[in-house]
Amino acid sequence: MATVTEENYLKALISLADAEDKVAVSELSRALGVSKPSANSMVRKLADAGLVRYEKYKPLRLTAAGRKAAALIVRKHRLTEMFLVERMGFGWEEVHAIAEQIEHVKSPVFFSRMDELMGFPTIDPHGSPIPDKDGNYVKTHHRRLSDCDSGQTVTIVALAHDSNEFLHFLNDRDLKLKSVLTIHHREAFDGSLTVSYSGHDNVVFSKIVADRILVR
Repeated sequence: MATVTEENYLKALISLADAEDKVAVSELSRALGVSKPSANSMVRKLADAGLVRYEKYKPLRLTAAGRKAAALIVRKHRLTEMFLVERMGFGWEEVHAIAEQIEHVKSPVFFSRMDELMGFPTIDPHGSPIPDKDGNYVKTHHRRLSDCDSGQTVTIVALAHDSNEFLHFLNDRDLKLKSVLTIHHREAFDGSLTVSYSGHDNVVFSKIVADRILVR
């Protein structure tokens, strides 16, 4: 059974994996805030357990078993976030730290019951897909708001980044999932967008903000 530290490594690996499912050890160590030798040591332990493919000086890859284990940790985290918002009234900016603790609970039946009580949600409060009980993801094909054009009306369906600072930024502007935005102008120089939505007219979003909002 994986330790909390091992689970954190697996979750980081699945989060950082590129299109070819590769992760550099240096990238992993930066993401976890540990030294490169410490990351190497833990990765070798995960490799011995059959969860990671490790070769010296080469990018890391999760094995099929490692990917499933990592996805199930992500599942527990996102189910918990959704439960805290839907059933306990927490704000979407409040749930990450709590879910970080609960995701390490070793009780599949606990999370299955949580899932059932919520009617088997497929996304978390930030619009990220919740893996199913076998560790499979529902694929999403959302656009960044920054890729949209003047005259379009779009709906916020997810966030590319869900840091507390960004969530507070959205809260201050009355933005949430399912908010409908009409794009009035796209500035060619810096990519900023002028939009309107319920109760707010001609609001300007920087490209940094627009990059982080996913729409349909």
